Amino acid sequence: MKLSRPQEECGVFGIYNHSEASNLTYLGLYALQHRGQESCGIVSSDGSSLHAHKRMGLVADVFSNPDVFKKLPGRSAIGHVRYSTAGASVDKNVQPIMVDYSRGSIAVAHNGNLVNAQLLKAELEAYGSIFQTTMDTEIIIHLIATYKTNSLVDRIVEALKRVQGAYCLLFLTETRMIAVRDPNGFRPLCLGKLGDAWVVASESCALDLIEADFIREIEPGEMVVCTKDGGIKSLFPFKKIEPTPCIFEFVYFARPDSYIFGRNVYLARKELGRQLAREYPVDADVVIAVPDSGVPAAMGYAEEAGIPFELGLIRNHYVGRTFIEPAQAIRHFGVKIKLNPVRELLKDKRVVVIDDSIVRGTTSRKIVKMVRQAGAKEVHLRISSPPTSFPCYYGIDTPNRKELISSSHTIDEICRYVTADSLGYLSEEGLISSIGHGDTRYCKACFAGTYPVAFPKPVDIPQMGLFEEEHSKHE
Repeated sequence: MKLSRPQEECGVFGIYNHSEASNLTYLGLYALQHRGQESCGIVSSDGSSLHAHKRMGLVADVFSNPDVFKKLPGRSAIGHVRYSTAGASVDKNVQPIMVDYSRGSIAVAHNGNLVNAQLLKAELEAYGSIFQTTMDTEIIIHLIATYKTNSLVDRIVEALKRVQGAYCLLFLTETRMIAVRDPNGFRPLCLGKLGDAWVVASESCALDLIEADFIREIEPGEMVVCTKDGGIKSLFPFKKIEPTPCIFEFVYFARPDSYIFGRNVYLARKELGRQLAREYPVDADVVIAVPDSGVPAAMGYAEEAGIPFELGLIRNHYVGRTFIEPAQAIRHFGVKIKLNPVRELLKDKRVVVIDDSIVRGTTSRKIVKMVRQAGAKEVHLRISSPPTSFPCYYGIDTPNRKELISSSHTIDEICRYVTADSLGYLSEEGLISSIGHGDTRYCKACFAGTYPVAFPKPVDIPQMGLFEEEHSKHE
């Protein structure tokens, strides 16, 4: 399926020491559903063993039978919602991954993507590892099992020192829950408290749903270990580097009511719209948004420009994957089933359409034509981010570069292709100033093509004997 925009990556949720751990994890995943609609799962611990339920599908469908929770006992649980960025969309790749190894059982939930996954997998297979999935997450499990130290924390640390890329990880054993965020801090991860229980989630909106208190964000490079005495232990075992959180989380991925990277997402998006109006003003009668992610930016644009904001495009929130599509019976069927214009608001109007990004341009073209067919006499397209010209390798599913329209076309050419009267993208400088935190070096790889974590070359493949050398350090 061709992507019309970057796809959400994954979401993780975990709770330690609560009598309703699995039920609350279910609710947490519900709040994080926007980060992945492909599959989901929960693994719980009853103190002596782990229990799992995971399937392809949405949270509400996978856990529709209340009896499922009787099979997920215990006071601790972790959960995962997935949109695949590495590995096929099949049952075997549903997370959390749960395995038994020499030290007991362990489950892992991962949000992110490892750029050296193929090199590590080739090395591990050369030493006899047999992989059950095609996910890079399983590589971390194999690395943990490889090290001989008795300490699980040390095993995790040594394993993660080998991987490169983006990861927010939740580990669950019979007695412990451990959360880790990569040193670059690409993806958000927060810590909360519910009574005596500790909660970890990709976004703070999941804490809000279960009425947990937001404590703080887990820092880049931090490991948080939930201890048996009810406390937590914070460790910083990795080499400290300058964090590069993903700026596209503010543009599109995170929920507007979440607090990430030190800022509320809704307010940040509204400021993107205000800045866009300053950079690309236009004489118009109405401002509308491509829902839902474009709404806050459209409100900001309208306020700054002094133009009325209207809900000119209505989204059908009950659309799942469409399996049938009449070849020529209904033009633009894929977009029309999701969006419908309000003709009375658009007829004979000069319309500004606000969206968060353009990927291939095909969806934007259909939306512009839809607005014209509703009677608009002018359609001006405004995008609340810079042109997306480069793919992401840190946990976002974007097309390869040749399929990104802005990588090979000028803005004027894109404007003509989408049939708009004018087109304006927010500048990189405007994006940064709108988000704030000027001292933060955000990852802007999808806009600028500069990647904070370098890609390994074939010569970087470790020589045979590396594992033996590393093992000897712990013996």
